[in-house]
Amino acid sequence: MIFLYLLLGLLVGVFSGIVGIGGGILIVPALVYFGHMSQHKAQGTSITALLAPIGALAFWEYYKAGNVDVKAGILIAAGFLIGGYFGGWWAQCLPEIALRRIFGILVVMIGIQLLLGRS
Repeated sequence: MIFLYLLLGLLVGVFSGIVGIGGGILIVPALVYFGHMSQHKAQGTSITALLAPIGALAFWEYYKAGNVDVKAGILIAAGFLIGGYFGGWWAQCLPEIALRRIFGILVVMIGIQLLLGRS
């Protein structure tokens, strides 16, 4: 399992660095299907893996290229901090199947918007 987790982190890091996706979109399903975790445990593990220091090197590369709005990023992070607390609390109150369906619907909606939306 150690190798699987390291490989998963490497692959997700590459994809996140390339397209800026939230790692959870890849990490959570991988942990559920390959790591045999419950939806709750996969989401909690994903959040653990994605704590602030993880994106530091990708951020630095984007920053050096002039592709970061630092003020917007800090404001989003502040909202994320507070929203993450309440979202994490709420997720613990939901049944496993509801949580999995919410996650799946969100991923599908995002995918449809990306495929059909205007550029």
